[in-house]
Amino acid sequence: MLILIRSTGLRLRVQHKLPWQCNPVTSEPLMLLTHSFGVFNDPIHGTVELHPLLIKIIDTPQFQRLRNIKQLGGAYFVYPGASHNRFEHSIGVGHLAGQLVEALRTRQPELDINDRDVLCVKIAGLCHDLGHGPFSHLYDQMFIPKVPHPPEASVEMFDHLVESNNLEMKDHGLILPEDMDFIKKLIEGLKDPKAVQVSPWPYCGRPKEKSFLFEIVANKTNGIDVDKFDYFARDCYHLGMQNNFDHLRFIQFARVIKVKKDELNHICCRDKEVGNLYDMFYTRNCLHRRAYQHKVNTIMIAEAFLEADKHIEIEGSGGKEFTLSPAIGDTEAYTKLTDDVFILNCFGVQKCIVKIEYKCHALHTSLPLSSLPKERKRRWERELAAAVPEGGDGGVTLTAQDFVVLFVTFDYGMNDQDPIKNVYFYSKRNPNTAFNIPRDQVSKLLPACFSEQLIRVYSRKTDEPSVEAARRHLVKWCKAKGLPNPQVIFRSRLLYTGQVLCGALRLEVLLSITKIVWSIDLRK
Repeated sequence: MLILIRSTGLRLRVQHKLPWQCNPVTSEPLMLLTHSFGVFNDPIHGTVELHPLLIKIIDTPQFQRLRNIKQLGGAYFVYPGASHNRFEHSIGVGHLAGQLVEALRTRQPELDINDRDVLCVKIAGLCHDLGHGPFSHLYDQMFIPKVPHPPEASVEMFDHLVESNNLEMKDHGLILPEDMDFIKKLIEGLKDPKAVQVSPWPYCGRPKEKSFLFEIVANKTNGIDVDKFDYFARDCYHLGMQNNFDHLRFIQFARVIKVKKDELNHICCRDKEVGNLYDMFYTRNCLHRRAYQHKVNTIMIAEAFLEADKHIEIEGSGGKEFTLSPAIGDTEAYTKLTDDVFILNCFGVQKCIVKIEYKCHALHTSLPLSSLPKERKRRWERELAAAVPEGGDGGVTLTAQDFVVLFVTFDYGMNDQDPIKNVYFYSKRNPNTAFNIPRDQVSKLLPACFSEQLIRVYSRKTDEPSVEAARRHLVKWCKAKGLPNPQVIFRSRLLYTGQVLCGALRLEVLLSITKIVWSIDLRK
């Protein structure tokens, strides 16, 4: 009898229990569903075929948890089509990583890219987001911003994935620990690109001649990598927005050239594609402005986490219980931490009601980030929070505790720097010579600066008299700073209500927000 197991997330664990079945003809043992390529039908990339080792990784609980973490977090409350998860995004990145490295191997055999290199790059692309927490960046950037960043957490989760599931990497031609170190460094990326110029080559796993491989999954030099290729295409598709960048053209024209400046091999692009790359970074800025850093996708859910933190317990290694915030310190507990965190089994907890209501007032500044030091930002935060005196206004009493002030940065991915200045190009006539293209040779219509900030003031009081009092004092603050009066450019209302039963815990989360946005030019 041949048993076929198709339930996702269970295949590998069942194989540990029932690894063999008999061939009905020869009575010879057969391994179930192993060493076979997996095929996925993806709405973005079409038919995607993955290596058997990648299928084993996908079938682990650590990877399956990505099904329950939305790619855009709270943006789903604004864009109902943005229901896609980090699960399909990770598969897409693994696919594109393979496409790019295979294209380089076919186009330039002299690079000596072998099967191990290709497989490691694919694994890194597949596992690059393993460390993301609930609601994606909301967990790691706002709820507990001092925890390890997603790439570091992804490396820890990858180690846990391999160890807890007894994955035999050697069975697929990988060499340990060399290839494991290489995969983890691919996930992290070269944090300090300038450090690669030192001698000897500081990064284990691959020789200096293959430095270009570190630019495929997480490119810290200029931000052009397959991670962005996938989430630009995927997020625009689900958000109903236009994607102006064609990643297939980049893969088609990608070429590895040794750069004299640092004596390293870099992935370079055709000179005629420079305009398309500027479009790519402009698309990134638009996505951050319209979706990733949308007002709903920020502080409200983080505040809900804070209120629910002490009431939710998650079982980790050795049976130890962890609350929401320290769970990231235990990989077994963190594996259970997803967007469904509010429906975990919680026992012995009394009824907990979390009610969060906000009014949002935002000031839009076109001031470059470099000219807004941290000291000035902290002073403005205090001034804005104290805009309404404790004595009240027209019968309304507001204190500094009624406000939350956030600074949001929009840029092209490299702070206030032009990311294209770190991109190397080649021409059709000289395909083996790398060079930079100055901005003034591209177009006179490119932005003069590449970073700006948004100041958001959230009010915990939502009644109209309180909102009007806050607006009047906000106008006074603007006048005192010599700024024009803020003008309302957007107003809407969103209400999200969730109620679930978690064992003995009854948790009600009410998120209500009215957004009022003023646009102010601080360049005057």
